[in-house]
Amino acid sequence: MSHNLDIVPASEWGFFTLPRPMCIAGPCSAETEEQLYATAKGLSEFGIHVFRAGIWKPRTHPGSFEGVGAPGLKWMRRIKQELGMHICTEVASEKHVLECIKYGVDMVWVGARTSANPFLMQEIADALEGTDMPVLVKNPVNPDLDLWIGALERLNRAGLRKLGVIHRGFSTSASIPYRNDPGWRIAIEMRTRYPQMPFFADPSHMAGDRKYLLELSQRAMDLGLDGLMVESHCCPQEAWSDAKQQLTPPDLQNLLESLAIRENTSENEAYREGIDALRARIDVIDENLLKLLKDRNAVSQAIGRYKKEHNVAILQAVRWEQLLADMIARGAALGLSERAITAIMTAIHDESVRVQNEVLEG
Repeated sequence: MSHNLDIVPASEWGFFTLPRPMCIAGPCSAETEEQLYATAKGLSEFGIHVFRAGIWKPRTHPGSFEGVGAPGLKWMRRIKQELGMHICTEVASEKHVLECIKYGVDMVWVGARTSANPFLMQEIADALEGTDMPVLVKNPVNPDLDLWIGALERLNRAGLRKLGVIHRGFSTSASIPYRNDPGWRIAIEMRTRYPQMPFFADPSHMAGDRKYLLELSQRAMDLGLDGLMVESHCCPQEAWSDAKQQLTPPDLQNLLESLAIRENTSENEAYREGIDALRARIDVIDENLLKLLKDRNAVSQAIGRYKKEHNVAILQAVRWEQLLADMIARGAALGLSERAITAIMTAIHDESVRVQNEVLEG
């Protein structure tokens, strides 16, 4: 299926100053007019031009703070008028979109829970049809690239061309230091497919704790992403939601100034010659890997035929567990990470099971 998108680059939105990183900042939630204005003023003083705040807050459990609602848009409008900042907030329904248009919101984003729901995405796309409003779409809560792309397609088909994405990581039950699994592989795949599309990282929701914000922000920049959406609050310890992950405006300024921003490429002749030679070596290795995988698949087919002849089930859980443990140990001896070996061997094993299943069904 074709996934072509007609996208206007961020340089034509009139929002962001280049070069990288473009930055969107503001509190997790709009709480009071005073809190919102103080935060916006602190951010504007060091050059943040795009101000974000949650007006409607989708919470896991009812009864917790779910946002101030439309009155908060009046406070946002004041910030736009008095400080000259562009304002943006999250939308999850047609009603939210219409309220944002009414109060002159410049840009909206779609959250991870909403981007995972095609019905809500279509409702939002229909509500935005006929406008020129920029829309950023966060990745769905689970690592489903097609679902993410599908959300963008619905907006694009409604005539919206100022589209971008926000990578905020994925829900996980694994024990990791962050709130969400960064899942950079999905971000890299999305970036590869749509290199022209504005791409932001959301280290705040990825981390869940301000102590990890710098390392995650630096990682996003090292991968060549365009910018960051970071939560900032004038007094984080008193925040009504996500207090632990928010930075004061001065701390955000320090973070941004600490980032090492590298060029996406270089026209230096020595660099080009060196990188081309290294890439040629990688290409040869990759070609050899493909040949080995072809040979492995041939053996998997033979195993499938053998199991079929002897009426044996495809999946042998004990054998797989032993194989994986052995490969992890061998990989460690070669300086390869357990995470990488597990991902690679799982993909190879899944393909072997598929090949054997075709034999049994044939």
